[in-house]
Amino acid sequence: MSEEVRLDRASPPLSESAVTFHIVSTAFFTFICYLAIGIPLAVLPGYVHVDLGYSSVLAGLAISMQYLATLLSRPLAGRMADSVGPKTAVLRGLIGCSISGAFLLVAAFFTHVPALSLAILLIGRLVLGCGESMVGTGAITWGIGRVGAKHTARMISWNGIATYGALAIGAPLGVVISHAWGLAAVGATVTILSVIGFLLARLKAATAVVRGEHLPFGRVLRKVFPHGMGLALGSIGFGSIATFITLFYASHQWPNAAFALTLFGSFFVGARLLFAQTISRFGGFRVSIVCFSIEALGLLLLWQAGSPFFALCGAALTGFGFALIFPALGVEAVNLVPANNRGSALGAYSVFLDLALGVTGPLAGLIVSRFGYAEVYLFAATASLAAVALTVSMYRRSQAATAAAVAG
Repeated sequence: MSEEVRLDRASPPLSESAVTFHIVSTAFFTFICYLAIGIPLAVLPGYVHVDLGYSSVLAGLAISMQYLATLLSRPLAGRMADSVGPKTAVLRGLIGCSISGAFLLVAAFFTHVPALSLAILLIGRLVLGCGESMVGTGAITWGIGRVGAKHTARMISWNGIATYGALAIGAPLGVVISHAWGLAAVGATVTILSVIGFLLARLKAATAVVRGEHLPFGRVLRKVFPHGMGLALGSIGFGSIATFITLFYASHQWPNAAFALTLFGSFFVGARLLFAQTISRFGGFRVSIVCFSIEALGLLLLWQAGSPFFALCGAALTGFGFALIFPALGVEAVNLVPANNRGSALGAYSVFLDLALGVTGPLAGLIVSRFGYAEVYLFAATASLAAVALTVSMYRRSQAATAAAVAG
């Protein structure tokens, strides 16, 4: 049975400090989820490629399997958040994260049997992907339900801060844990953190389930398709950095690859904190156009990087540019559907992020095998420039529709 309850519709408006508290405290569960994702992120490609002896394509697949599972489970997560409540979705997602850590722990004990270790690892990645979709969609919907739809951009922005802040902390933390105690300790850490998150989430009050007609997921997907495609094109840069930055550094014999992820996440968080209000001020489309352009510049710098300094600069610019893309286009997408379909809209929109990240790993692995690691970032930069063109087109159509409505 769902733990969701109805809130008093006549409750007084929340103060600014209360709004901030509810946003941050709900985004905390996303932070826990993405710590579970970030801790193994910089460890797994090397484990699969070096310790197990598999190709760079399979190393990319080990990361991308999570995104594939997230992609496939987004419809379920969105409908779950709308029908039984976002708190329930978050709790179930955190259970999935803890189970993924247990699979990672078990996989570490079968390194001497590479095929078995890889199979166990991939199952854990699939479970983690399902957990990610439930926590990601549920936490945003939970927060919006508590503070109101007018704070949608802030809720999405803080959810992203939690996401990439956790990745920035988790990547180097995972490397430290792996070097000190091995992959089994990485899995144990993921499990313990996820259980703590689950116990804390149980203590937080639920929000009302908004009643009304639930649109078919396919219909919602069609509504948000252009926005999602822009998100997908912009997400390739992040996927390329997350999947291959450690091997890119290794190919140049540069140290401290995990700090590129840290810098990416730090600039991402900084941009969200400093510039999130620009979405409500200038509109999601215009903010997205600027962000895609900055991201493309960072990826081109990574492509041409001849030293760790320029690689770090490229990662930082990419993180800064990528920061506001999800909330900027997300606000425009969520506004296309009624409130009782908000979770489904977020799920449908997020599908494109998952699709991009799921495809990026194997595709980037093929590019690496034929051209080299640097060319992965040229490919990602080209995708970001294509997103600029798409968003300009959406903005012009939106302006034309608004003008026609005013004239009518």
